Amino acid sequence: MATKSSAYFPHLILPQGQQIKDALYYALRDAILEGHLTAGTKLPSSRALAEMMSISRNSVLAALERLLDEGYLITKPSSGTYVADIIPDQLIQIQNNTHQTAEQPTETLSINPHIASLIPDWNKQTLSRQEKKIFHIGVGCIDLFPHQLWGKLLGRAWRQSYHQLGQFHDPRGYLPLRQAICQYFKSTRGLNCNEEQILIVNGTQQAIHLAAYALLQPSDQVCLDEPGYDAALNVFRSFGINVQPIESDDDGMEIPEIIKHHAGSKLIYTAPSHQFPLGGTLSLARRFALLDWAGQQQKWIFEDDYNGEFRYGTRPIQALQGLDQQQRVIYAGTFSKMMFPEFRLGFMVVPEVLIDTFSLAKYYTDTRSSYLEQVALATFIQDGYYARHVRKVRKICYERQQVLIAAIQRHLSDVLTVQATDSGIHLVCWLNQGWRERDFLKMCAEVDLAVQPLSRYCQTSPKKDAVLFGYAAHKPEEIQSNIRRLAQHIKSH
Repeated sequence: MATKSSAYFPHLILPQGQQIKDALYYALRDAILEGHLTAGTKLPSSRALAEMMSISRNSVLAALERLLDEGYLITKPSSGTYVADIIPDQLIQIQNNTHQTAEQPTETLSINPHIASLIPDWNKQTLSRQEKKIFHIGVGCIDLFPHQLWGKLLGRAWRQSYHQLGQFHDPRGYLPLRQAICQYFKSTRGLNCNEEQILIVNGTQQAIHLAAYALLQPSDQVCLDEPGYDAALNVFRSFGINVQPIESDDDGMEIPEIIKHHAGSKLIYTAPSHQFPLGGTLSLARRFALLDWAGQQQKWIFEDDYNGEFRYGTRPIQALQGLDQQQRVIYAGTFSKMMFPEFRLGFMVVPEVLIDTFSLAKYYTDTRSSYLEQVALATFIQDGYYARHVRKVRKICYERQQVLIAAIQRHLSDVLTVQATDSGIHLVCWLNQGWRERDFLKMCAEVDLAVQPLSRYCQTSPKKDAVLFGYAAHKPEEIQSNIRRLAQHIKSH
């Protein structure tokens, strides 16, 4: 490449109000970006440039070093300093152009076909989640979380544990946290386990993924609630698993249907304490029937206890795992509903015969979960903060549920019928005759409400249209004002 002489070095005007080194950096960078200093141009020596600008050589050296670090300039041994052939801003433009030309229709890509089929709806849902927050489901009482206390516990965890960073840690998780979870949930959820059976995971979805990874193969059959948790459905399907929808009635999941017609199923996924999304409870008779059948036929049961502590009228129901005498239940619990959605720590309780299987699956999935958060959470539970937080959240969440029910019955009774429940953090509302799900959701979207359709969680068309309102994250006045606003919008149309 021919070298361009520095004799044509442009006149530079240094910006005011900055340190000399910074002013020279911006002046040189702008000269390069605007084309006054083109690729291959040789710069004067630092001493000569200092004399030309009447500034100190140290300021020149500092500015040149920054431009070299950022890629605007290059040095050649025994030759000097030159403007780079491709400057960073041009490189960014090249990468953007490459990305644009590389886009292909999803169906032509060699990826998991099930994931490809979900991408269009996923993009729409992502945009909706960014724009609309009111009444979104799956979010707890985030305004009640003790942020200052949690910050102190994280700081203490760092001061006490930084010397352990970089050491090998058990993929099952931080032992004191597993011990704290074991003790707390044995007393509150009736679990039958020891800390060796507990694995710390990054939320319920990872627990489902680990179960599919560790226990199932393509074409295996799994039974899932209908309607049911869409994340579970799509995790199983992404593994090529045959998912059978099982409807629920007043006694919960139709276990007799599974035993009679789906004897080939290898795993039963269920949320017995609070069926998602309808909120029913699996009866005791069906619990024992499921456990007996699973023990006799060597089936696995995945118990998703995502909402176990959000029960208002009565004490929490004992977990299915606590009734299991034959080690067939894999239990999954989460902290994100009680704390906040971005808190990605949950736990699994696995049968003793599966400890090594799941430990290995966890190790090869992501090695381990966040260490500092585990240390802080252990203290949060051991020192009684978590139990107090649960009691507070349970009380406030019930009050918010009652406010939402009253507001709907007052302002939208001609549109919606509320399904009564004494648990959970969302309400199911059935659409009255003359209303369709699509029309009601359109009204909600027009006033920026993130109400969810029941059909989203169904493998087959629902027999009746319904929608879901999340309420735990909103204060009473916010709930009331937004229901009034929705009612007024519907009335105006």
